[in-house]
Amino acid sequence: MFRLAQPQYLWLLLLIPLLLLLFALGNSRNRALLKRFGNMQLLWRLMPDYSKYRGWVKMSIICLCIALISYGLARPQTGAKAKEVKRKGIEVIIALDVSNSMLAEDFTPNRLERAKMAISRLVDRMRDNRIGLIVFAGDAYVQLPVTADFVSAKVFLSSINTNIVPRQGTAIGSAITTALSSFSQEGNRGRVLVIISDGENHEDDAIAAAKQAADMGVNVYTIGIGSPQGVPIPTANGMLKDKNGDVVITKLNEGMLAEIAKAGNGFYARASNTDVGLAKLLDEVEGMDKEEFSALVFQEYNEWFMYFFVAAALLLLLEPLLLERKNKLLNSIDIFQVKNKSKDV
Repeated sequence: MFRLAQPQYLWLLLLIPLLLLLFALGNSRNRALLKRFGNMQLLWRLMPDYSKYRGWVKMSIICLCIALISYGLARPQTGAKAKEVKRKGIEVIIALDVSNSMLAEDFTPNRLERAKMAISRLVDRMRDNRIGLIVFAGDAYVQLPVTADFVSAKVFLSSINTNIVPRQGTAIGSAITTALSSFSQEGNRGRVLVIISDGENHEDDAIAAAKQAADMGVNVYTIGIGSPQGVPIPTANGMLKDKNGDVVITKLNEGMLAEIAKAGNGFYARASNTDVGLAKLLDEVEGMDKEEFSALVFQEYNEWFMYFFVAAALLLLLEPLLLERKNKLLNSIDIFQVKNKSKDV
């Protein structure tokens, strides 16, 4: 397992393009000043020891040092020892609607991306809990089985889009049924299903599925994302239209989502552009009875930062030796030169 213990130091990498830009502008200014004195070809002949390229070599070394120091400060680590530990927490499966209506832009940048950002922040707060991801449109699929590996959860989350489910529609009932078979079998406490959707259910009986979930000890919470007034759905060729050529308007169906949550012993929350509502929901479910489960974690890590610092130090020692003038000693060496020796007769 590879990780960066302090990834915030990677922001130092932004110094590299800035330094290169400033150096290029300085070189351009110097050439402009030289042109005032006369023909550039003549000036280069008057400065035979000046190298046009060594300045760039020195700057490249400096930029490479910054990159090495940045990665060193970020502390790259590899897992050296995996250990199975016992934890007490809850299992949260998030069922995310990926139908075309989630591309509506009444949220910034759109409903789907706004929901993904909120889920990502929720993962950062999961601590001892476990999370799973389900995507649904006309069908429902497990995107990530229930796990305590939050790094993998973010990777899978980033890959979610509206093309991930081939059949369009909104089958909330199917998403609930899929989630029920995805929870671990280690216990029957601390199991939560969160449905994020605009509520336009066209496929099945979601309320009956929510009642079944409640009977199995799974609390169903719903998050409504969208506007009740309705907005069109953007596509690559304009706005989405139906078979009659009319623009499709997608509206938030709060009534449906509220009924599903009520049947599932949960509650409904309407998302806004500033707060999707997942953080509040996590605070709510943290008070639930927690189940003990096993988790595989890396407890010891091999540190690699020192190698980056050593490489940066060696380059910093080399940089002062590279003068912007040509090295006369090196220029005098010509390995291809052949000297003819003649003897007096």
